[in-house]
Amino acid sequence: MGSKKRLVVLSGAGVSAESGIRTFRDSGGLWEGHDVMEVASPEGWYRNQNLVQDFYNQRRKQAIECQPNHAHLILASLEEFFEVDIITQNVDQLHERAGSTRVLHLHGELSKAQSSVDSSLVYDLDSWEIKTGDLCEKGSQLRPFIVWFGEPVPMMIPAITLAKKSDFFLVIGTSLQVYPAAGLLDYVPDQAKIFLVDPNIPDHRLASKVTLILETATLGMERIKDILLDNL
Repeated sequence: MGSKKRLVVLSGAGVSAESGIRTFRDSGGLWEGHDVMEVASPEGWYRNQNLVQDFYNQRRKQAIECQPNHAHLILASLEEFFEVDIITQNVDQLHERAGSTRVLHLHGELSKAQSSVDSSLVYDLDSWEIKTGDLCEKGSQLRPFIVWFGEPVPMMIPAITLAKKSDFFLVIGTSLQVYPAAGLLDYVPDQAKIFLVDPNIPDHRLASKVTLILETATLGMERIKDILLDNL
């Protein structure tokens, strides 16, 4: 067998939802009872750091207790057949824990902390908690390593590079409503095959180019694996 074809995956909250991680879009724009801008914006951070820290501490604690689901495991198994790159909007580590080896996090990672004065200073956490008084090397409070609304998405450039190299591009568990991530489809080569797995697929300008599978992530991945292997 020659060189493997490249499968690039854009994954969203619908993949993690089946592991028990709640998505804020499923609960009317509220995360655990909070307006999203209270807990996912620089303004929210400046207004109430304790609320924001507690919110992400609880999400971190929950994520540690969750397990990868069948969709995560199938994606990891595809590395046997394809060069697989996962671009995820999710901030959990479930893709990595399932065995995927190349995961690019667009929106940050719960398992890391970031300096609140220098975004280049990022640290691995050894527990689920960031406490008030936990400081970076410049003496500033650590904040969640999360890309909040209104902040730049620095990993978009490498994500675009991956999209341009795809032979197959799979969108799973995301509504394609969040930009700039949804714009990645614009960079997929014309000859690449695009698949979209989600139980609630919106009208999309590229729908004519896309194979739509109206399923949850786990059921959809079973079908996608068969389709992809048929295309080898």
